Amino acid sequence: MSDPVQIGTAFVKFYYQTFDTDRANLASLYQANSMLTFSGAQAMGSAAIMEKLTSLSFRKVQHDVEGLNINIQPTVNDSILVFVSGQLIADDDSDHPMMFSQVFTLCPSNGQWFILNDIFNLSFL
Repeated sequence: MSDPVQIGTAFVKFYYQTFDTDRANLASLYQANSMLTFSGAQAMGSAAIMEKLTSLSFRKVQHDVEGLNINIQPTVNDSILVFVSGQLIADDDSDHPMMFSQVFTLCPSNGQWFILNDIFNLSFL
């Protein structure tokens, strides 16, 4: 297996930069058996996941990529578990950044990685 920390770190950087610029470009990261739980709402399959991500109520989002807390572990079948927590700003409301956490299971498939599981939650105190 390649270095899971290197793969996971590169994935996190790519995912959030893509999410923040044009989340529709994330479609290739999901497959038919991928599952998203977004603040309790579930979607399965690439099309349903992309429908959820592209229909979110905020128009613009910015994740603080430099300030993210990232934990990465190898798991079964050469997959990688990635836990991310940090801050995001929605719709340029920099006075009210929101805390979030997100967990991904990355799986290898034909020399590439896809997201099997994606769980996102805003953290309200």
